[in-house]
Amino acid sequence: MQFIDLAEIEVEAGKGGDGIVAFRREKYVPAGGPAGGNGGRGGSIILVAVENLQTLLDFKYARHFKAEDGKRGGPNNRTGAAGSDRLIEVPCGTVVYDADTGEQLGDLVSQGQTLCVAQGGKGGLGNKHFLSNSNRAPEYALPGLPGEQRRLRLELKLLAEVGIIGLPNAGKSTLISAISSARPKIADYPFTTLVPNLGVVRKPTGDGTVFADIPGLIEGASKGIGLGHEFLRHIERTRLLLHLIDLTAADPIADYRTIRAELAAYDRRLTERLQIIALNKIDAVEPEIAENISAELKQLTSDPILKISAVARTGLDTLLQVVWDTLEQLSISTEGSLIEADEE
Repeated sequence: MQFIDLAEIEVEAGKGGDGIVAFRREKYVPAGGPAGGNGGRGGSIILVAVENLQTLLDFKYARHFKAEDGKRGGPNNRTGAAGSDRLIEVPCGTVVYDADTGEQLGDLVSQGQTLCVAQGGKGGLGNKHFLSNSNRAPEYALPGLPGEQRRLRLELKLLAEVGIIGLPNAGKSTLISAISSARPKIADYPFTTLVPNLGVVRKPTGDGTVFADIPGLIEGASKGIGLGHEFLRHIERTRLLLHLIDLTAADPIADYRTIRAELAAYDRRLTERLQIIALNKIDAVEPEIAENISAELKQLTSDPILKISAVARTGLDTLLQVVWDTLEQLSISTEGSLIEADEE
């Protein structure tokens, strides 16, 4: 399935039904008076978040959505039927913007969450509404109002607790395939991962945690160079970053600095997010080299540093245990912050 995480669509709510001019025509009622009903309201456009969608691919082929118009009023003071709302399903994690103004309209993150993006027009008033002492037989009614029209920009930000980052060929795809049932493309050349891959990793308790393999970043990614800048937005929702470094690279320390710089250039808050550093491919270098690089990194960061081999599946149990412990600490600190906020 093709992964699409950006889409632009046009939405048009339904027009309100027209009010009508009508009078009572009943036997033995010589002066029946006005009886024109109001028009029904137009249908609205409503986005609904669903968990069974993982991409915005549907909007590549269908870009215009219109809700049903309201029905005109009827005689005997009957109000016209309201137009049906148009429900549009989007993946959980979709952020909705007004494409013309750039205003963020909403962020749909949970199953069933809804967002009205275009309000249906009000129905017009029938002549019954204009009855007064000075006008006993009004012969005019109002048309229904048009529904809202908007151009929307949809951005999908994956809902993953752990984001796996690193330069191309750091071994991210190999790692996610080793710890989950995800089967991304793996090869010995850069940029084999062209779209983010999601994998669910089971905890010892049986719960699942979603890991996201973010396509390789390179220097200048935050300015549009390479592929990673297209997917940096997916890191924003992650609670924890797993930074993979290739020990066989020419300069692993420089690689670490490059990724940190790109995160800061995109959003400085990302550099403050908790990270676990995994030195990958220990099976391909001498132990002394791995120890020296680990020692140098400890001078630059206080983040946990582990040595693993994704292809040989060495050190993965220890790595996952550190991930579980860190996520648990994050949950405890979040709960504590919420309690303090409630007490205040």
